[in-house]
Amino acid sequence: MTVTLESLKVSLRVDSTSDDDLLKGYILAATNYIKNAIGTDDDKFYDDVNITSLVDVATVALASGYYTFRTSLSLVQFFPVDLATNSIIAQLRGNYADYLADKGVFDGDKST
Repeated sequence: MTVTLESLKVSLRVDSTSDDDLLKGYILAATNYIKNAIGTDDDKFYDDVNITSLVDVATVALASGYYTFRTSLSLVQFFPVDLATNSIIAQLRGNYADYLADKGVFDGDKST
């Protein structure tokens, strides 16, 4: 996963450095959220360039939502920040299941 502070700032069109620490935290939170939503059993899955690009887009989308709708992280009012992230995570979950199946993880599973 390769989302950098600079790439997020370009996406958000942020020029100042005043929110850099906040943005770094949002990148970390978004990355962890996405990785936990998909699966963390095998980090090699995330090395594939096709997977990395999807994870990066989802990370930028989610971190941008965190930044743009900061009030959604408060107890006062709710704003949805799902953007395109949920659909990308769903696609990545399917890819992760296929990846694990190709490795034979489910070969001993007798459930139908």
